[in-house]
Amino acid sequence: MDIVRAPQKKTGKYVGIGIGVLVLVIATWRIMALPAAAPTVELANLLTDTVRRGDVVREVRGPGNLTPDHYRFITPQTNGRVENIVAVVGQVLNAGDVILVMSSPDQQIASTRAEQAVRQAELDLSKLRNDLQTQLSNLEIQVASAKTTQLDAQQRAREADSLFNAKLLAPFEANRLKLAADEAATRYRIAQQQLKSTNEMVESQLNVAKANVEALKAIAANEQDRLKSLTVRAPEAGVLQQDQLLNPGQWVTSGQTIARIVQPGKLKAVLRIPESQANLVQIGQMASIDTRNGLIPGHVSRKDPTAIGGSVNIDVALEGALPSSAVPELSVDGTIQIEHLKDVLFTGRPVSGAATGPVGMFKFVEGGKYAVRTTVQLGRSSVNTVEIINGLQPGDRVILTDMSQYDQVDRVRIK
Repeated sequence: MDIVRAPQKKTGKYVGIGIGVLVLVIATWRIMALPAAAPTVELANLLTDTVRRGDVVREVRGPGNLTPDHYRFITPQTNGRVENIVAVVGQVLNAGDVILVMSSPDQQIASTRAEQAVRQAELDLSKLRNDLQTQLSNLEIQVASAKTTQLDAQQRAREADSLFNAKLLAPFEANRLKLAADEAATRYRIAQQQLKSTNEMVESQLNVAKANVEALKAIAANEQDRLKSLTVRAPEAGVLQQDQLLNPGQWVTSGQTIARIVQPGKLKAVLRIPESQANLVQIGQMASIDTRNGLIPGHVSRKDPTAIGGSVNIDVALEGALPSSAVPELSVDGTIQIEHLKDVLFTGRPVSGAATGPVGMFKFVEGGKYAVRTTVQLGRSSVNTVEIINGLQPGDRVILTDMSQYDQVDRVRIK
């Protein structure tokens, strides 16, 4: 016979499950409430520095090139075709040395025509001088004849007066001879005036003709100089530099720059300083030029008034001996001293971030095991250093490396 048994109650089982779930929820909540673990950063990958107090020299830096302090462009005076290249780039030349030879038939014709014009003008001047001399001679003959006629008329007038006084000559005849003498005197005076004005006119015409000859000679000399300039010579001693490659047969135009003569021992540095820092640069400030084979001292000698491509060109006059590697167009780096700060708090300049104003920097704590974000007020900056206004103390060690990837945390673990 079967015995009916009452079912077992499961209340205890359900209570246990509920307690377990509650414990799990509480544990999860506590875990989620815990702060996130600080990310780990390798110390070997960090650029660090220590906050110090002392004197700081503010500097700005920029790349640049060595350029000749004195150079002279070489340009042909006339169009021509390159026939022969005598000097090569880098060759040391003396004044008058041949650089290249060109040809120009047009210039040859122009020079010949100018010489012909001079010879024709000289012939015209000679003919004019002869014609004017003949004209003067004829006038002188006329003056002499008029003088003779005047003297003869005066003699007859005096004889007529004597005869008239002796009542041997009629008054009418005496007056006629007197008027004839006056007319002869007038003709003689007019002839003299005409001779004088002709002399002045002759002098003027000859001067004009002579001036024309001189002008044509100057033109001919200029054309001859242009013809001679087809043989291009060094205007002064120096090293030849070519602005463009020339080959025999190439046509060059008047005024085209074909080469330069530079003085290799007279160089200056032209630095490209960022326009944000160029306003700090002043004429006369000390500078140092790194040629990668030594440092050359100098001073700022010129500053461009405008920026080009985000930078301002600054000329630095070099002082002292130049290394053997210092040649035109050599790439260099320049540093300019703009200010000397005394007794300031400073550290190395952060790799990224604002140059001045408040920035977040990581400071080492707990013996260097961790670094925490600290708001630091930066002041005046230099190439490698920056002034600390507040936020740090002497002896604090900070991270200069770009930490922008950790902008979401305020604490990192240093490994």
